[in-house]
Amino acid sequence: MKTLSLDLETFSDVDLSKCGVYKYVSSPAFEILLFGYSVDGGDVRVADLACGEEIPADILAALEDENVMKWAYNAQFERICLSRFLGHPVGSYLDPSSWRCTMVWATTLGLPMSLENVGAVLGLEKQKLTEGKDLIRYFCVPCKPTKANGGRVRNLPELDMEKWQRFKAYNLRDVEAEMQIQQRLAKFPVPDFVWEEYRQDQEINDRGIGVDMDMVRQAIAMDGRSKAELSAAMKELTGLENPNSVQQMKQWLSKNGVETDSLDKKAVAALLKDAPEPMKTVLALRQQLAKSSVKKYQAMENAVCTDSRAHGMFKFYGANRTGRYSGKIIQLQNLYRNSMPDLEQARELVKCGDYDALSMLYEDIPDTLSQLIRTAFVPQEGRKFIVADFSAIEARVVAWLSGEKWVSDVFEKGGDIYCETASRMFRCKVEKHGENAELRQKGKQAVLSCSYGGSSGALKAMGALDGVSI
Repeated sequence: MKTLSLDLETFSDVDLSKCGVYKYVSSPAFEILLFGYSVDGGDVRVADLACGEEIPADILAALEDENVMKWAYNAQFERICLSRFLGHPVGSYLDPSSWRCTMVWATTLGLPMSLENVGAVLGLEKQKLTEGKDLIRYFCVPCKPTKANGGRVRNLPELDMEKWQRFKAYNLRDVEAEMQIQQRLAKFPVPDFVWEEYRQDQEINDRGIGVDMDMVRQAIAMDGRSKAELSAAMKELTGLENPNSVQQMKQWLSKNGVETDSLDKKAVAALLKDAPEPMKTVLALRQQLAKSSVKKYQAMENAVCTDSRAHGMFKFYGANRTGRYSGKIIQLQNLYRNSMPDLEQARELVKCGDYDALSMLYEDIPDTLSQLIRTAFVPQEGRKFIVADFSAIEARVVAWLSGEKWVSDVFEKGGDIYCETASRMFRCKVEKHGENAELRQKGKQAVLSCSYGGSSGALKAMGALDGVSI
């Protein structure tokens, strides 16, 4: 046996989209229902595990044999599910070195990420069956208990064997479709260095990152208390039944002489500049309530496994036009920047649950919790995190790829590309901490939004018009 193509259908009471596959398989309710497979491109077979069938011994051996290449579409899912099935403990998974992902292959060629859409683009003879979503919803996720279904929380095969047979056919067809994609793409192989990057990505995701769950739980509790107090203060000032309602707040502001089409972050910040009291206080309270810091903490709580680590936070080739990684669930690539000088003190107050001291020392609790997000991630004992960043790495690489010599010259001379871009845009001298320093951000917006073919829309989306008179 040289290759093994496979596809799984599974059940778990954990929400895969919110928690990720690592947490999904850690549930005691997790099980593999169907195991579709093909050896060396041969006929596809389906092992019906839910109905008592077993995976053949030689196939089980192949799963842990590094000499047998395992293929699957979104192979991380199959690899982590099978790691659990084979008894690997949390934090230990099948070696990704002998796994290949058909989805990665497709995305390297600019094809869609979903198996269904890839099949449509390639015009496969055996495409993914369209009824799959309904079957997955029926067999693979918990159902709501009702009087009509006898209060059950799950649909088992014996409840609808005709449906179950269709589900088995769906599983078999997925393996066939995946194998056909490999055949169609055979003339465009993935370079070895990309597969090595994929292996590294899987290793990073398997290793995960430590999370201080005591601090996370306290932060969530404090955020809830803070929001309740802020809402109460807003109700008292406005008399509104629900001051979080955009419509009610707009009407209240209008009655008090303040008109606005929006109450998003930028609109509220602009209104705060000239708003009289008590509107100014109300808008400031709304600004604090709008902080979404707790969502990161909730995402940590959702994703963290029993080893106190969050696994699977990165998606390889998440942006298939550039090949860049993208983030998932907690979104580690997009963490709130902290600027507090006494970060350690604030963190200790949150971790020990001292809300009164935190509110006395730090006026804006939502902002404080936002700034503490990064500190919820902790290194292993005896190790430390080192924060590092490449200087304008995207601008450097894009300039080199596009042959934009003046940009390369700026870097070669040790200049600041954002200042230089802003200088050319506004035809004046721009220094990072000096003359016209406020314009540097505009140069940065232009560099980052236009480097990938963005135009005026991309510039506006990044805030290019903020603070600019037209």
